[in-house]
Amino acid sequence: MLSRYRNLSVLVIVVVAQLLLLAWQVKTSQDVRLIRVWAVTTVTPVAGIVEAVRRNTIGFLEDYFILLDVRDQNRKLRDDNSRLKLENIYYRNELSTADRARALAAFQLRTPSKTVAARVTGNSTVSTARAVFIDRGSTSGIEKGMAVVTPDGIVGKIIAVYPLASQVLLVTDPTFSVGVESQKSHIHGALNCKSGSQCTVDYIQNEEKVDLGEWFYTSGEDRVFPKGFPVGTVAAARPGQLMKDVHLNLSGAPGGAEEVLVVLEGVHQQIPDVQTGTGLTRMLPPPPSEGAPEQQTVKMQTEADKIKQRYQELGQQENHVYGGYLSNLPNFNAPLQGKSPNQAPGASDAAPKSAVEKTDAGLEKTPSKPNLNPAAAAQTTPMKKPDVLGARPNAEPPADKVQKTAPKPAGPLLPLGAPRPKPASTPPPQKESAPSQAAPPQ
Repeated sequence: MLSRYRNLSVLVIVVVAQLLLLAWQVKTSQDVRLIRVWAVTTVTPVAGIVEAVRRNTIGFLEDYFILLDVRDQNRKLRDDNSRLKLENIYYRNELSTADRARALAAFQLRTPSKTVAARVTGNSTVSTARAVFIDRGSTSGIEKGMAVVTPDGIVGKIIAVYPLASQVLLVTDPTFSVGVESQKSHIHGALNCKSGSQCTVDYIQNEEKVDLGEWFYTSGEDRVFPKGFPVGTVAAARPGQLMKDVHLNLSGAPGGAEEVLVVLEGVHQQIPDVQTGTGLTRMLPPPPSEGAPEQQTVKMQTEADKIKQRYQELGQQENHVYGGYLSNLPNFNAPLQGKSPNQAPGASDAAPKSAVEKTDAGLEKTPSKPNLNPAAAAQTTPMKKPDVLGARPNAEPPADKVQKTAPKPAGPLLPLGAPRPKPASTPPPQKESAPSQAAPPQ
């Protein structure tokens, strides 16, 4: 039967096996078809073997060429990174240069000395001297011996001038000395930098007082730097064998300066005073606004102030200007308008009511007699025009009270003590008395 119905037998066996497998699949609740499971299970080992062969042969070649591209990209990235670093450094230097240029411009406007800006271009070739070159020369008005400074402090002086460049000897050179003066006690000395960075102030007595951190300024005694430029602060001060040992920290950094100022015409300045405030700022009150009411005046306390105020009110009432030219005399006994005569002198008329008046101290005083009215006096007595501005006009004296002066003798004037000539008609001479001794001529 198997040989005769071979195909049919195989089909029946496969169908029965499929039914059994379907029944098992339904029992296990699996959604994957068995044929797919068999196919994947059969193909997976073969696919792994094929992938391993591909990765070890073709994949190796692909990774090699990819690494070549990565190397090129890495090289480009490194070049870009280096270029960006250089640009960053360049822009930082430009920014710092702009800041220094702005500081130099502000310092030029603030200092009274005439200066010209310059840039440090290089160092000196001499190893024993501390000098630099700047890009300004005789064409810019620079001469030998001019001072070189920065807003922070002093740098040096010009020792050689060329048409387009100049050589500057720094203050840190052992052969260079600068006259300095302290800020607090105004002690004079000489700055010397014999060991380069360590600068000392010489010729200061041990009795002089120098505090730590005290500023020293140029004194102008060296005839190079104008007075008033900052030099540095005191780092150490201790008594020495002969003179005081004072060490100074320079504030200008002469060796690291890139932009400097050359003083063409120096002007001496005052050394700034030390600020010794208590930290409290005293401020004035704000000024009153235009519409604000005026402040009340202080009330007069003394009798003299009250009388003065009364005289001022009388002058305003009678249109009198004290000290004015051709101004009439006011009537000081006239009552003030709108005030009773019995009030105090400062607020009303000060005319006394009785013949005897008591002062604040309890003493009695008699008032003086009132003067005549100036208007009536002007009608009776002619007034003389004053010759001096502000002088009071004086009344001319009556004719009967004018003293008649003797006429001046005719002839030349004789010196004092000389004998006088006798008049033409003289009475008979009387008995002469003892001759008087003539005084010597003066």
